Amino acid sequence: MENLPKKVRSKKLSTRVDLAAMVSVSFLLIIFFMVTIELRKQKIMDLSLPDNDVTDRWSGGCYGENRSVTILLGKNNKLVSYTGLLQVPIVAPKETIYGENGIRKVLHARNKTMLEYSAALGRPGRGITVIIKPSKKCNYKNLVDILDEMAIAKINTYTIVNDFTPEESNLLATK
Repeated sequence: MENLPKKVRSKKLSTRVDLAAMVSVSFLLIIFFMVTIELRKQKIMDLSLPDNDVTDRWSGGCYGENRSVTILLGKNNKLVSYTGLLQVPIVAPKETIYGENGIRKVLHARNKTMLEYSAALGRPGRGITVIIKPSKKCNYKNLVDILDEMAIAKINTYTIVNDFTPEESNLLATK
C-alpha cells in the first residue's frame, strides 16, 4: 500500500471577505444623505414690515415715509436723494455726490436722527429704509458704489427697485 499514490489534497483558501468596497460605498451614502439633509433645510430671511401703531402714523413719528430715503442713480454719476414721498418730501430732492462728504454724510445724519427718535419711543434699532433706484442709463459702478455706501454708513435695511415714476424720471433729467 505504500506504493499507491497519496491523495493530493487541495489547499483551502481563506474565507475572508474584503470589505473595503463596502466601507467606501457606506461612506459615500452617509455623505450623500448629509448633503441632501442640509440642502433640504429651509432658509429664513428677515422681513422688515411697518408697524401697525396708528399713534406714530398720525403724530408724524417714525412711520413709513418718515423712515424712507430714496436714492436715484442717473447717467454720468448723477445721484439724487430725497426723504419721504416725492409729492410731499420731508427733505427736498437734491443732487449730491458719492463719498464721505456726499451721500454718506446724508445717510449717516438721517439714520442717526431716526435711531434716536425710535429709541425715544421705546423701539431702539429702527433706522432708515433706503430705496435705491438705478436708471437704465446708470452704470454698474454707480450701483456698486452706493451699495458700498450702505455698508459704510451701516444701513441695515435697503432695497434695489428699478421702477421709476414719471416725476422721478423728470427729476433725473432736469437736475
